[in-house]
Amino acid sequence: MAKTVQVDIVSAEGAIHSGLASMLYAPGERGELGIAARHAPLITRLKPGDVRVEDEQGKQEHFYVSGGMLEVQPDIVTVLADTAIRAENLDEAKAFEAKRRAEDALAGQTAQFEYAKAQAELAEAIAQLRAIEKLRKMRGG
Repeated sequence: MAKTVQVDIVSAEGAIHSGLASMLYAPGERGELGIAARHAPLITRLKPGDVRVEDEQGKQEHFYVSGGMLEVQPDIVTVLADTAIRAENLDEAKAFEAKRRAEDALAGQTAQFEYAKAQAELAEAIAQLRAIEKLRKMRGG
């Protein structure tokens, strides 16, 4: 039997996942993190992207997070996301529209604040589209 760790994924809207996992993969601020049972304690920021929770049989569940924090304790891993969505619930058309709006805002920006906000919105839309594409490739279509 593989070693497991409790994984909780929560956002401001509430809990989205709670269960045992053999591995968790998350988009850390400085690159992708792989967390297994007995990982050293850790707290780090997350950037927008795909969080994958792998069970003992190797089956993965995908979640999109718009950023947040990852906390690793001896018996539990907690993803505190700004926004968390099951990857299969992502809306590709909506993400493309958000990307287009952000690109338009970047092209027509007048203030530094507007530019930074548009950059953040663009990064989030691109991360959603990448999560959708990863899920599509895993499903073979």
